[in-house]
Amino acid sequence: MIIPTAANSFRSQCLAAMLLKGSFVNSLNQRKCLAPANGIKHMSTSISQQFDEAQKRLQTLKTSPGNEAKLKLYGLFKQATAGAVNTKRPGMTDFVGKAKWDAWNSLGSMSQEEAKNKYIEFVDSLVGPANSTESLNVVESSSPGFDVTIDGKLRIITLNKPTTKNAFTLGMYVGFAKLLKEAAEDPNTTLVAVTGAGNIFSSGNDLTSFTSFTGTMREAAEEGKRCLSIFVGSLIDFPKPIIGVVNGPAVGIACTILGLMDVVYATDRGWFQTPFSALGQSPEACSSHIFPKLMGSLKANEMLFFNKTITATEACKLGLVTSVLPDANFQSEVWPKLKEWSELPQKSLVHSKELSRQFDRELLHKVNAAECDRLLERWQSSDCMEAVMKFFSKNAK
Repeated sequence: MIIPTAANSFRSQCLAAMLLKGSFVNSLNQRKCLAPANGIKHMSTSISQQFDEAQKRLQTLKTSPGNEAKLKLYGLFKQATAGAVNTKRPGMTDFVGKAKWDAWNSLGSMSQEEAKNKYIEFVDSLVGPANSTESLNVVESSSPGFDVTIDGKLRIITLNKPTTKNAFTLGMYVGFAKLLKEAAEDPNTTLVAVTGAGNIFSSGNDLTSFTSFTGTMREAAEEGKRCLSIFVGSLIDFPKPIIGVVNGPAVGIACTILGLMDVVYATDRGWFQTPFSALGQSPEACSSHIFPKLMGSLKANEMLFFNKTITATEACKLGLVTSVLPDANFQSEVWPKLKEWSELPQKSLVHSKELSRQFDRELLHKVNAAECDRLLERWQSSDCMEAVMKFFSKNAK
């Protein structure tokens, strides 16, 4: 039923926030790495997607384009992702560093959107336009909020909701599980990679997806539990290797799911946070079991209990991330490696993952069920609602 009173309407909106505990879409806008002084903004979906695809297509070059072309690509990439040059020119003995700096600095005040377009055009001149590249196939995703790209035996699932910094809705939970099922059943897919569009992996959960929810608090909480259980369960059971390509900050559910992936690469400008107690919530995605196992209980407790934010380098030292790469080289280093891995014998990879996961799978499903049960209680509790209201009040100020 629809709750009629103004007070109860506000209560419903608070419930929406509770159900979507990982979302810091508003607070992320205030973080320096997402809204720096040079005024970085999200480009339109089409330009961002074309820019990401151009970086992948560049790796299909059979021969080196030469130093002059490499310097031009470097300058355009830096201008497109970081804006105008913001560092000092390297010293006299750093010849390579000076050449790269000069290529970037030569672009002056060119806008990031223009730099992205010029980067795409230059890649087209070297490799050919996107529609002429046989190895890449951008398919129509069966789940809104995601793009799916097939590069040979590598299937790339990209979170693509730039207006909400790639935040998850409950529908996307179920949609992601459907995409994994399709990948598992596709005999031509050996490896799956999960990444985000633009300069962020994901801000967690999208608060707005529940603001129009009609029904009782219990019904809303039950729906949240159902979708979350399906989402996490699909990761636990996925039979093929799945790689996290963390191209920026990962908050809440976007952070916890990394523990269920087989390998995680992160850019050095990424950071990680699980803001559970800040919103009166509790861990999800089996993080209550996996994080202590990876990090040790004392380090895990700082994240799971006290909302500690960690850098990509710290995440790597704690075992949540496999390797951290410089942001300027992140795309160009990760995708060729994953493409190479995707050519390995599929059955060998599947059997290897089965052997490494078979004794943990039953336990992970039990952990998922226990976490979802606890969240069902949390989402209906008064202290959870108070924590959410406090967060919104602080954000508004």
